[in-house]
Formats: sequence, C-alpha cells, structure tokens
Amino acid sequence: MKLLVVYYSMYGHIYEMAQNVMAGANSVAGVEAELRRVPETLPQEVLEKMGAVDSLKRQSDVKVCTVNELGEADAIIFGTPTRFGMMCGQMKQFLDATGGLWVSGGLVGKAGSVFTSTNTQHGGQESTILNFHTLLLHQGMVIVGLPYTFPGQMEIGRISGCSPYGASTIAGPDGSLSPNENERAGAHFQGEHVAKIALKLSA
Repeated sequence: MKLLVVYYSMYGHIYEMAQNVMAGANSVAGVEAELRRVPETLPQEVLEKMGAVDSLKRQSDVKVCTVNELGEADAIIFGTPTRFGMMCGQMKQFLDATGGLWVSGGLVGKAGSVFTSTNTQHGGQESTILNFHTLLLHQGMVIVGLPYTFPGQMEIGRISGCSPYGASTIAGPDGSLSPNENERAGAHFQGEHVAKIALKLSA
C-alpha cells in the first residue's frame, strides 16, 4: 500500500514533522510511505529576502508532487504551515488543481489526514487543520486525526502542539523553535495511525 506525505515547509518545521510522520507510516508492515513537497510559488528573490533559501535547499532531494500521484496513492497525509488560520498559499494552489480528481472520484474512500505548524501557541493550528478537512471532504476522503490514544495529547507540563485533529508544532515568533519530543512523537503516531486505518480501508 502506498502512502504519500505531501507537505510545504518554508523554514523546515513542517519538513521535520513530515519526516516523523513518514517514519510512523513506514513502521506499519505492508505500507510504503514517501515524502513529496508541493511546488514553490514564490520567486527566488522573495525567498532570499524571507531567509528561506537554505531551508529549501535542504529539502531539494524531496521530489515535487504531481496531481497524478495523489490519485495513485492509497492514503495521503498533508502537512502545511498556518497562514492566518488556513493552509499556506503554495498548498492551496497545488490542491486547486485537483479538479480532475474530484470529477473522477479519484480520492474517494482514501484516508486523508493533516498536520501543521504555527509561530504561536494559539496561532491557528486547529482551525488550519479543520479548514483543510473541508477540502478532503469535498474529495470524498476519509478523515483521520490524532486520537487520544496518543498520550502526548494530555501534555500540560510545557507548551506543545498536537490536538485530536492532527499533530502540530510551535515554531516560536521568530521561528527559532524546533519540534519538541512530544510533537515529533505525535507526528510519528499520526503516521502510524493513518497507515493502519488505510490498510483497513483497502482490505
């Protein structure tokens, strides 16, 4: 069974989470999970001004996703940073091109899941995932979240992402924070959980 982890990450936070999601999915026997990044939409000079060039170079070995690959996958886990409580523009532009899959029903019945990141603790992590779910529902996908069987949901000893809607990380106002142990564990758990659900759906 093929599972895709499709993401966009300007500064590397979602990229790191995506690697943990993929590892979790690949821990399930019979599942082959691969990373894909969505196409960049910003010109080079803008990326340079935003200080994103080095981060994007580190991701250059990850293949750029095509719309056709979405239809070929048995399950898809999407990762996006938050932009004002919604998915980023790069992800939205990519998914706006999936009309053909909608017409053909190419994603109907497949497991779909979402993880995200924000700069601040209340920066829209939950709303971003919930807004993303609307698109998945229009495509007929079966939404899978991050259940409370992940013990890190109860973390209160420190500021940490993750909710029943999906794994998440807090990057900090200046983007200096990396995903903490609990957030990485949540991403791994989500990947594993989605993979198990996808196997059941394809049985």
